Amino acid sequence: MKTLNLMILLGFPLAITAQNPIIHNQFAADPTARVFNDKVYVYPSHDIIPPKPEPGQNGVRQDWFCMADYHVFSSENLTDWTDHGVILSQEDVQWGNPAGYSMWAPDCVEKNGKYYFYFPDGQKIGRGFGIGVATADSPVGPFTAEPEPIKGVSGIDPCVLLDNDGQAYIYWSGMGIRGAKLKDNMKEVDGELQAMQMPQRPGGNAPQGQTPPAFMVAGQQMEGLPDGFKEGPFVFRRGDWYYLTFPWVRGDTSNGANPTETLAYAMSKNPLGPWDFKGIIMAEHSNRCWTNHHSILEYKGQWYIFYHHNDYSPRDDKRRSPHIDKIAFNADGTIIEVKPTLRGVGVTPANSRIEIDRFSTKSDDVSILFNDTLNTFRGWHATLPSKTSWVRYNDVDFSSVNANGYLTVCVKANANTTLKVRERDAKGKVIAQVPINVVSQMGNFRRDMSGRWLTLTAPLLYLPKGISDICITGEGDSISVDWLQIKKRPEYFSSISSPTASPDEQGFIRRWMILEPIDNPEANSNLLFSFTYMQDNLANPAKLPKPLPNMPRDGQKVKHDKQSLTWHATESNTYNVRLFRFADLLQKATYRVCFWAVTTIECEEDIPNVRLAAGSNGASMWWVEPAEGKTAENDKPVLMLESDRRMVADDGMSNRLTLKKGRNIVRCAVVNGPGLSDFCVRFVDEKGKPVTKYTIKN
Repeated sequence: MKTLNLMILLGFPLAITAQNPIIHNQFAADPTARVFNDKVYVYPSHDIIPPKPEPGQNGVRQDWFCMADYHVFSSENLTDWTDHGVILSQEDVQWGNPAGYSMWAPDCVEKNGKYYFYFPDGQKIGRGFGIGVATADSPVGPFTAEPEPIKGVSGIDPCVLLDNDGQAYIYWSGMGIRGAKLKDNMKEVDGELQAMQMPQRPGGNAPQGQTPPAFMVAGQQMEGLPDGFKEGPFVFRRGDWYYLTFPWVRGDTSNGANPTETLAYAMSKNPLGPWDFKGIIMAEHSNRCWTNHHSILEYKGQWYIFYHHNDYSPRDDKRRSPHIDKIAFNADGTIIEVKPTLRGVGVTPANSRIEIDRFSTKSDDVSILFNDTLNTFRGWHATLPSKTSWVRYNDVDFSSVNANGYLTVCVKANANTTLKVRERDAKGKVIAQVPINVVSQMGNFRRDMSGRWLTLTAPLLYLPKGISDICITGEGDSISVDWLQIKKRPEYFSSISSPTASPDEQGFIRRWMILEPIDNPEANSNLLFSFTYMQDNLANPAKLPKPLPNMPRDGQKVKHDKQSLTWHATESNTYNVRLFRFADLLQKATYRVCFWAVTTIECEEDIPNVRLAAGSNGASMWWVEPAEGKTAENDKPVLMLESDRRMVADDGMSNRLTLKKGRNIVRCAVVNGPGLSDFCVRFVDEKGKPVTKYTIKN
């Protein structure tokens, strides 16, 4: 027996994917990434909008960096990120200024099961920054700060390297880049402190002509680095090479010039140098975001660079967001320059929300704009201005969906545009397509509150295997795309594997022959379906499909007006038969249609005094007829549910009737306008209990 395997729409929770930037609900900068227990943890600084000063007070500079606490984020796949909340705030640091907003770039390492979190902070007494240590038994805290900063480490942007032999080294920025060994307790510098003279500058630490005061400093200056402003050291080891990487201003700063930072690096066979400067890891940001700050790690055999950019605040480069990209090395150990991407890293499941504006590549005419310039965290959209425009997004995993899946896409477009999702490139095989004019006329959309964006759905035409790339093309007038998602349709109808079935425990009949939907284009409102309308259109033999047999065969063809329709043997997995999904799967019209369904029940003996109890989304009409001995009297409908209604079990009941010994035909017609359509039906006895002592044979 040929059967139809039907599926139903089912929503999935949305994942936050590793499309740059990776943190979407807050500003965060200076991302230090570490691997603990086979999971990546990112410890960024937390940019915030500077609070307004109290009347009569200077307060925090409104045009400067402002950071009051630290969060930590974790991921096992670099795709789904969890925010573990605040792990340390400026009020938790005894030696720090509780209103300084100066908790800049941090680091965290693990030794002997203890986690050591290193952070800079403005000091409560005196000037300048100290670097403190907070400890915890978990990478997500809670962290407890030591009562004093590390002696001799005065500056910002600490980084700690745990070498292969267990020796720890600390690096920081302060009048250049310095480094020192740490003691085994990870809280003190190993070695004598040295006196260093504070540099003289106008308006600085000492009156003009006097010697600035000295202060005690640990470690040594890192030698071999280029001239120019440097900060944010991050040191890692790969093989026998040590890499000292750092933000570096390579441009001319004379005459008040303010060039932006690159990411640069030097190499050495010794963790404290001297260093051999090699060049650039990443060039200046194209939009002149003043800073960049980074970390580099290996995870599951691939090396990654974490860095920041001011994506969500293009007019304010003091509010930034973390990015990830892959990084690679030449045979001699030198680093291949990294070109920043919006796509980021990680494989994106097809059933997660794909922000197509975070593209891998695109045609030159495609523009990327904010969805809301007043709330930039709402993200961006891509505008494809012509039929030759395209946007490509790499590494989509289609194993999370099936061939009966469907596309959901959020778009803004003219009425004569078709969106196509293709595999690999702009000439690739079409996965799904959305003709905007047809969909909008049929009502298969919903608008956001602004009324401008449409959320549309369309069935899959083709399913790529495994991991592949997608390419979006707009084949018509200009179209803007916010996001898309390819969802799986879990099975809602099962294949028919046996010749007979029984009603379920509640008496609902689930096995049916269903005819493909008949077009009913004049049904613009469900209020049209009055008793008179249904009698004239559903009970009038002159207006029924020809032939309409008592018991159709699976695959049997029927002619109605200009339509050629097919009967399908189906078995619903739930008590309500989703006609809307039946039509959607077959890529038939789902609105302004009429459905016919027929089933046969066989009784061992007469079952008197029963009622047919039905519910339908859309209006419906019901017949119960003996297969033999059919008369004009029993050809009349036993129940009609008119007008606009929702599907409710036992919404209507017939008069008392008798199910005859032998075969009985149950058939129904369900009509809808611009709404959904489904039905449920069973027989109940005089006490309202379900009747189940019969066999269903289709």
